[in-house]
Amino acid sequence: MATQIVMDQTGDTRHEFDPDNAEALARAEHRFRELTGAGFTAALRTGPGEVTRIRSFDPTAQETLFYPRLVGG
Repeated sequence: MATQIVMDQTGDTRHEFDPDNAEALARAEHRFRELTGAGFTAALRTGPGEVTRIRSFDPTAQETLFYPRLVGG
């Protein structure tokens, strides 16, 4: 199972999907495009406490984190 974690002002929401299931994979890619299109940053966990920003959907990623754009100053 792969997981997409969406962070927002209320906490986080986890979306698990089976990357071997074509329909689930398509929904995950659609969610990726929706979130990044809405201004969320996508990142892959690369190690303990380490992430790498990504700009396109990676169907092999075990965990993708989405966090909103910072606003204000």
